[in-house]
Amino acid sequence: MSYREAYESWLSNPYFDEDTKEELRSIANDEKEIEDRFYMDLEFGTAGLRGVIGAGTNRMNVYTVRKATQGLANYIIKVGAQAKGVAIAYDSRRMSPEFANEAALCLAANGIKAYIFESLRPTPELSYAVRYLGCTAGINVTASHNPPEYNGYKVYWEDGAQITPPHDGGIMAEVKAVTDYATTKTMSKEDAVAAGLYEVIGANIDDPYIAELKKLVLNQDAINAVADDLKIVYTPLHGTGNIPVRRVLKELGFKHVYVVPEQELPDGNFPTVSYPNPEAAEAFTLGLGMAKELDADLVLATDPDADRLGVYVKDSKTGEYHSLTGNMSGCLIGAYEISQRKEKQGLPADGAFVKSIVSTNLADAIAADYGVKLYEVLTGFKFIGQKMLEFETKGNGTYLFGMEESYGCLPGTYCRDKDAVVASMALCEAAAYYKTQGKTLWDAMLDLYEKYGYYKDDVKAITLKGIEGLAKIQEIMTTLRDNTPAQIGEHKVLKARDYKKDTITDLETGAVTPTGLPNSNVLYYELPDAAWVCFRPSGTEPKLKFYYGVKADSMEAADAKAAELGAAVMAIVEPMLG
Repeated sequence: MSYREAYESWLSNPYFDEDTKEELRSIANDEKEIEDRFYMDLEFGTAGLRGVIGAGTNRMNVYTVRKATQGLANYIIKVGAQAKGVAIAYDSRRMSPEFANEAALCLAANGIKAYIFESLRPTPELSYAVRYLGCTAGINVTASHNPPEYNGYKVYWEDGAQITPPHDGGIMAEVKAVTDYATTKTMSKEDAVAAGLYEVIGANIDDPYIAELKKLVLNQDAINAVADDLKIVYTPLHGTGNIPVRRVLKELGFKHVYVVPEQELPDGNFPTVSYPNPEAAEAFTLGLGMAKELDADLVLATDPDADRLGVYVKDSKTGEYHSLTGNMSGCLIGAYEISQRKEKQGLPADGAFVKSIVSTNLADAIAADYGVKLYEVLTGFKFIGQKMLEFETKGNGTYLFGMEESYGCLPGTYCRDKDAVVASMALCEAAAYYKTQGKTLWDAMLDLYEKYGYYKDDVKAITLKGIEGLAKIQEIMTTLRDNTPAQIGEHKVLKARDYKKDTITDLETGAVTPTGLPNSNVLYYELPDAAWVCFRPSGTEPKLKFYYGVKADSMEAADAKAAELGAAVMAIVEPMLG
């Protein structure tokens, strides 16, 4: 069926409601918009669904959500796991409650019990709920840090991590097999509740979740010692972090937590930022202004579903606030957690530090220093969760910490996704601990650099939208794959990893070894002196991403080397853009 035929079908089919048809009639004279909405079905990938809200097969709406849920229900029934139910959470985005309710009613109509949160909750709490309730799966309605016009739908399996093989492939196949929207099932909420297939959850999950976080505290005495002095500014960026972050900090005794009032309440339009990403400097404009007025020690920002944490920390010597990248905050928290665990409890012989392949090599240096094994996994925290499950099932490997460069980490095993609530707690605890030693978090970061070397990591992205953009991204990856560079700027390429071909090629000897990781469209180049470059299409946005990192003897030298390498990467890619 052509995109035009699909468009006409939605207009004529009595299955689709009048509001949907009215929206579609309003674009009748916009052929490009019709094409974009109907040239494909919104793809259910390994991360679930993510797209612009609106009518059409390539949009997030109640029909595409119901289609995805019907496919999930069919898979759950196929594997005989329908008796255990599915937990459902959602964030502050537009249509999130409606999409979550739609998913719950579709599951109920298929005889699968839905446990749905009473109001918005963080992504990590959904991961925790799946495990706590003994569910077979979980659904989280969120588009994370995407712009306001987006929403999404993530699926989790019984271990609490987002779906990985073989379940991801099985679910994707079942969703794809649902070709007629009218065959999806639903029922009324009243009937679902009466049948015992729709249960609202809330405090019965919140309380044990917060209790699990508090168990991870290692230096309560330090918190008590500086509770009167430490000042924290926090913004939930109109999202789900507001209540749980403030709650856990209050219960631990932090007395001076100031929330940015303009960004406190949930709002799917995210009116104070162009997009609610704690990686972006603009997300901190209001928070930093407040911090300077209060002379705060640190500024925290969580994204709408509260799995990513952005941070600014004060340099007491200059009064300046420095931003910490995800690599920096992850390593700062990881080094604190591992060092304090070693001091207070000792470290297990099979201790494990897990990071994604595009995360900083500073993590490797920290792991080596503490004698714990460093494990690399593909990008996406679900692969860290998968590694945690592997440790448990094989009985070999004790998870200590996991992180990825995209502002996500987890210092515990109570859930299987990155958690900005626990990261906020851990960083504030670390700030308290270092304050008792007369240091700031910035001092602690500089201590890491002095000890291990000045690592500087960055990422660039080129946005290429639509059918043409997708084709261009694939074309660039193919060109790079077929023409391995011998040199990137001033750096010789030592080894080339192709995760799609499962090969690591030594460019000097020609020796080829396997990567040992699942198939993924990623190219990674190892360079001298711990430098590296990685090319990867985004799994959630129409972007081609370029990650890179360097190591130097000073911050100034690291900044210069990173700028040179970043320019060299762009020099490779820009001629391919046409």
